[in-house]
Amino acid sequence: MPAQPPSLSARLSEVRSSPVRDILELTQRHEVISFAGGLPAPELFPAEIIADAFARALAPTVAARALQYSSTEGDPGLRALLAERFCGRGLSCTADELLVTTGSQQALGLIAAVLLDPGDAVLVENPSYLAALQCFGFAGARLVAVPCDEDGLDVEALPALIAEHAPKFLYVVPTFQNPTGRTLPATRRARLAEIAAEHGLWIIEDDPYGELRYDGEPLAPIGSQAGAADRTVTISSLSKVLAPGLRIGWLRAPEAILRPLTIAKQAADLHTSTVDQLAARTSLQAADLDIHVARLCDEYRRRRDALLDGLAAALPQGSTFNRPAGGMFVWARLPRGWDAAQLLRTALEHDVAFVPGHPFFALTPDERTLRLSFTTHVPSEIAEGLARLGRASAA
Repeated sequence: MPAQPPSLSARLSEVRSSPVRDILELTQRHEVISFAGGLPAPELFPAEIIADAFARALAPTVAARALQYSSTEGDPGLRALLAERFCGRGLSCTADELLVTTGSQQALGLIAAVLLDPGDAVLVENPSYLAALQCFGFAGARLVAVPCDEDGLDVEALPALIAEHAPKFLYVVPTFQNPTGRTLPATRRARLAEIAAEHGLWIIEDDPYGELRYDGEPLAPIGSQAGAADRTVTISSLSKVLAPGLRIGWLRAPEAILRPLTIAKQAADLHTSTVDQLAARTSLQAADLDIHVARLCDEYRRRRDALLDGLAAALPQGSTFNRPAGGMFVWARLPRGWDAAQLLRTALEHDVAFVPGHPFFALTPDERTLRLSFTTHVPSEIAEGLARLGRASAA
């Protein structure tokens, strides 16, 4: 018998497949109405603008540049446009402070590579973004859950956790959080910046949803708070406002960490796709992205409201849910005695799906919670999906 090859990396033993991805595999049948995936609506992609941008990037006179290797930091013209978007959201930024990444998920991987050694502690919201939990777990981190309430992170719990665990950083999605849709209030953002300065804590601020606001006024990023600029890495993406297939993300980082992150990206993939960067840059130059985002918000608001209007009747009596002011998700909790995973099994028999909340918890999960996304279906489909969910809840 031939000898067996060496075993896989030990760090893989603690990393599991994403339950969200596994559920999406179960919902590929066209008859299933899925509230499971955090996906933008494909019919709202500016496909013609993007197609024209690729055509321009691959025109005979310029194609050689688009098909060539590029700088690790990213296309200077694209970085300038992305810096403008950060400035428009209240975060002072220049192109030289940005690193273009292959989606914002790569930014999380680079941060883990630069800051984490096996056994290091990372503070996370509870619940938190599942792919971030996977990423930090893959790096061997100890995940320390920070208590949250209906407004998000309990910042006053941080000093004691910092003293006990000496974490490398805090990871937070402060605006329209995934999975809960919650938004951290301005007063807590300011206090978080103070605590980070007092304790020498890095803040990783993930903001992929901030431009998808349907109610209220925008809040300044944590990185713009007094004392936070030199200790906050802010991440964003074009996936939710342009198209996820482009895989264009970026991060803004202080000088002390930007160079190490750039070196880590060199080791990861040399640079993000040149042609995709040029197509993204051309798309942003050719179209007023703010107008496009305003249209997205108008449509997504209608879809959010359709979900909220019918959700109480679709869930078991006594369930609760929030009303997010933006983003893609509604967070719900079933009455005592219910289990969201069991309800999902019944719901799939009725051709409707959602994501149970338990995978999003770093420690002890709340088995009664669930996440519903409203962006990928029009109101009439949402109404039908809720009717099916209602039948599943009554089964």
